[in-house]
Amino acid sequence: MDSESTATTCYRHPAVACQVRCTHCERYICPDCMREAPVGHQCPECVKEGARSARQARTLVGGRISATPVVTYALFGITVLAYLAELVRPGLVDRFAMVGSRLVGPDGTPLPSGDGLFLGSGAPRVEGVAGGEWERMLTSAFLHQSPFEGTFGLVHIALNMVVLWQLGQVVELMLGRVRFAVLYLLSALGGSVLELVLADPGHASVGASGAVFGVGAAYYVLHRRLGAEKGRVNRFMAALLLWLVVSAWFTSWQGHLGGLLVGGALALAYAYAPRDGRRVAVQAGAGAGLVLLLAVTAAVKVSELTGGSVPL
Repeated sequence: MDSESTATTCYRHPAVACQVRCTHCERYICPDCMREAPVGHQCPECVKEGARSARQARTLVGGRISATPVVTYALFGITVLAYLAELVRPGLVDRFAMVGSRLVGPDGTPLPSGDGLFLGSGAPRVEGVAGGEWERMLTSAFLHQSPFEGTFGLVHIALNMVVLWQLGQVVELMLGRVRFAVLYLLSALGGSVLELVLADPGHASVGASGAVFGVGAAYYVLHRRLGAEKGRVNRFMAALLLWLVVSAWFTSWQGHLGGLLVGGALALAYAYAPRDGRRVAVQAGAGAGLVLLLAVTAAVKVSELTGGSVPL
């Protein structure tokens, strides 16, 4: 019997005769369908299945490894676009800046603190977080001082974006995209909550500094977890704390400190969670616990500002 009479066709290409079988599923495959395997050849489907079942490499804290810090790029881009938008429409800063509570007239003009006697047409209203504008606690982290106002001007956003670009890429690759995004946003929220509690409630503040300080704290924690040279990372942390103290003279130190504490706490949970099946649960629980703590703290302060009610 000759070879042509015993040949079988490829399962993917019925018109092509072949005699080679996939070493995994034993189906006949033609030269176009052959994929190199440790032993013999496999069909395309078995190769794909093997790739799905193979254990994926993970970061130090269990996140998916990615070669491109997409979240850092996205945060950088969104912040720059928001800055350009506020240059075109300056009113965006007033509407979305972090404000605890302030009294404004019917036309939106802020009234002096404690001015309960407003004789114009219409009644004054409360705006800010105490007025139910909870979104300000996050939107303020994507806004910055106008180049024509304030002590910093253009330097304000430039400093924050330089640090985000340098540290964010490193920390994101160490954490993974999801964990880094959560850490950044919770650090921003932590800064706003501490501002709400300790700062003048009528003062408006903007900037990514709280979130950036959280990223800086995570950079320190993760490098200590990896066993990096203590002197180098300790000098980095000392410089970060020194800037926190120096910047207190002309920026919102409450926002910086709040971001630092929240970012550091979450990074500790990420880095030192047990490396077994409980890791994700512990990390998610820590994040949820911080959210609950910040929410309760903010609600208590708002209740104090509003005389007992918490607007939703």
